[in-house]
Amino acid sequence: MRLQGNTTRDGQFWLAEVPILEAATQGRTRKEAFEMTKDLIESLVNAPGFSVTVYPGPSNTFEVASDDSGYLVKLVLKRQREQSGLSLAEVADRLGVKSRNAYARYERGDSNPTLEKLDQLLRAVSSGRELVIGTADL
Repeated sequence: MRLQGNTTRDGQFWLAEVPILEAATQGRTRKEAFEMTKDLIESLVNAPGFSVTVYPGPSNTFEVASDDSGYLVKLVLKRQREQSGLSLAEVADRLGVKSRNAYARYERGDSNPTLEKLDQLLRAVSSGRELVIGTADL
């Protein structure tokens, strides 16, 4: 799983944004902005041994990946739910399940969703928004 990002030159700085996380940082160079993005995501996950790699792409794009994509899934689900202002119970209701734990187990990382299930979970936590996780082969 890779998360798509983009960079923008703003005066003396490069801004780096990962839209699906609604997270941004900056650096004096594009390379430094990538390093700051790596640090930002690792700090957001805050798990021992977790690390990400930033893959520069064409033009002003990049992708972020990790050997442990489960942490990225957890982070995406939690950030999207929080940005939507939803409780665990509200997300469970949107999914048509009675227990909030049915959703929470994915956000906690107790279960890893299939791609189809991840799509369903993302639609529940970010209703009405199109989300781009990323492409491959950069």
